[in-house]
Amino acid sequence: MTTRRSPLHSFALRGTGIAVFLSLVLALAYAQRADQSVTVAVDNDDIGGVVTSSNGPEAGVWVIAETRDLPVRYIKIVVTDDRGRYLVPDLPKATYSVWARGYGLVDGPKVMAAPGRQVNLTATLAPDEAAAAHYYPAIYWYSMLKIPAADQFGGKGPIPAKMKQTDWLNDMKNNGCIGCHQLGQLSTRTIEPSLGKFASSEQAWTRRVQSGQAAQFMIGQLSGMGSLSIKNLADWTDRIAKGELPHTKPQRPQGVERNIVVTMWDWMDEKHYLHDLISSDKRNPTVNGYGPLFGSPEYSSDFIPILDPVKNTATSFHAPVRDADMPLSLGPGHVAALKPLMPSPYWGDEVLWDNKINNHNSMIGKDGRLWLAAAVRGPGNPDFCKAGSDLPSAKLFPLERNLREIAVFNPKTKDYQFIDTCFGTHHLQFGFDANDTLWTSGGGPVVGWLNTKMWDATHDAAKSQGWTALILDTNGNGKRDDYVEPNQPVDPTKDKRVVAGFYAVMPSPIDGSVWGEVRGNPGAVVRVVPGPHPPETTLAEIYNVPLPGFGVRGGDIDKKGVVWVSLASGHLGSFDRSKCKGPLNGPKATGDQCPEGWSFYKYPGPGFEGIGDNSAESSYYTWVDQHNIFGLGEDVPMSTGNLNDGLIAYANGRMVVLRVPYPLGFYAKGFDGRIDDPKAGWKGRGLWAANGDRAPWLIEGGKGSKPLAAHFQLRPDPLAK
Repeated sequence: MTTRRSPLHSFALRGTGIAVFLSLVLALAYAQRADQSVTVAVDNDDIGGVVTSSNGPEAGVWVIAETRDLPVRYIKIVVTDDRGRYLVPDLPKATYSVWARGYGLVDGPKVMAAPGRQVNLTATLAPDEAAAAHYYPAIYWYSMLKIPAADQFGGKGPIPAKMKQTDWLNDMKNNGCIGCHQLGQLSTRTIEPSLGKFASSEQAWTRRVQSGQAAQFMIGQLSGMGSLSIKNLADWTDRIAKGELPHTKPQRPQGVERNIVVTMWDWMDEKHYLHDLISSDKRNPTVNGYGPLFGSPEYSSDFIPILDPVKNTATSFHAPVRDADMPLSLGPGHVAALKPLMPSPYWGDEVLWDNKINNHNSMIGKDGRLWLAAAVRGPGNPDFCKAGSDLPSAKLFPLERNLREIAVFNPKTKDYQFIDTCFGTHHLQFGFDANDTLWTSGGGPVVGWLNTKMWDATHDAAKSQGWTALILDTNGNGKRDDYVEPNQPVDPTKDKRVVAGFYAVMPSPIDGSVWGEVRGNPGAVVRVVPGPHPPETTLAEIYNVPLPGFGVRGGDIDKKGVVWVSLASGHLGSFDRSKCKGPLNGPKATGDQCPEGWSFYKYPGPGFEGIGDNSAESSYYTWVDQHNIFGLGEDVPMSTGNLNDGLIAYANGRMVVLRVPYPLGFYAKGFDGRIDDPKAGWKGRGLWAANGDRAPWLIEGGKGSKPLAAHFQLRPDPLAK
């Protein structure tokens, strides 16, 4: 994807310069007349004051404090209260650039300040709607994209005959285009001039998606949707270039949204991206309190970035592989190529991604070690995985190859161990059992696990692992029997194997079952019960998503056993197995046996026009705050708001947006929470997320921008210290 700097970006809509100047003069005059009794008490590590415009105090706007004096760029953001007051707490000693940003405004003048000062800020009213819209979240722009009407599907036009409207949306949203990067921020709603000159915007878009090492996959995605995909994207950017603006306006932060504090640090580098980060053990979030954060660089690099948020320093660890001559984790079988298909407007022909470990996701265990879904060797499996092996799992379902295994890293000793798994890995989650079992997704036709207690005792990878095919109890006798294959009809005398590869993986905290999600349209959730002697005793259940929901992506489970999922339909979905009324096994229990278990909650933000009530939000992943780390309550489900520039929590019957207003374009693929100090109140806890866009240069700031680590905290009021 590409970018250009619009006239708005330089704050110079030439025809409105006089209006802006007059607005600024009036605001300064008002600030000079402001009631001097309206002050904010500050400590020696705070900056506080009042934000006013020519309209008076500005409530619900962001105040941003940024410094480059520390080893890494540091940003802290707060929201003004109903009297326009703000307080940025706990700032490291440095000189900060401080300014106000908000809906209905353009960025006000920046003031240089040090902690311990009262700093009143001048907010600048937007001279027109176009200037104001520059600061809207991506969803307000992306929802302007035209979605084909229902009557254009079914082979009646330039769309593949078998494609449904929900398929189209699934592909244009979080299971397709927005699965890798945000759409709707300035860099994607405009065409980069350096891309070249073209006879039409359709030609420009066709060339645009040929850029870089993900080109083949962008092209394949859009080609599979038919020629209308490129045509509609071109129409979208054409209309924006001609001055069309979003159909709706965002509301300023309200209620608890004004109590949110966001702190961010640069880390890694400007040419590589992060898929994710991890801060603590999900089961016990006090693990690694105040400790380092670890990034997952996926296809971009073999260097694991490490951020110390106390010292404000960033380092890295070069992760090795067991087999030095293994191929790069790029090319066939991967969603990243060895070389750019066509030059990038940003980096030309330069090969940016050059990795072997392909670390997609990591987890911190109870002792602070880092467990990684990472390749340690080439794709061919050892003999103990294959037919003829004595390994119980291999006897039942032999495996010939996989692309990613497990590694474990001790941050204190720098010891990095290779664990050769037969099954592929993608996401990792620890179970709640005595063996500290590490469950994985990414195994395709199987679900795999590692007995970490046994691994630590023996370092025997074969002995410590297991995997199972997904077998439904379609004969209803409560045990695993001979089964028919996925392409065979149900036989009421046998069980049935299904191919339902786990994307997310979620060990239940209540009954020893393990849940997973199946991406796609409509998608499904799967429950696996290991039984007393897995894999021989392991059975599965599958529950498809009914309309209006569709398009499962990532998800999590709460302490009651309810599963929560991000959906391409623009919903947060939940599945509660306890609500099921019919039989959960037997010949009819093949996916559609419990629609009553599903509930749907629409994400915030505008929807596409002409397709009914919807949200264009394309959430990548959902995480459940089982321990009330953030402060909105125990078991609150929270999603990545990939077009809302932040995170979204569903608490007390409403959606709460945890927005990152600067830099514009924040896009997370996952997050977790940590309690640094249980006795420190709101200051000792918070959520952690990385800006996970595959192209960090698409964010505000453009080329040279680095990935960000973000800490979200919730204080009791907008002025709490």
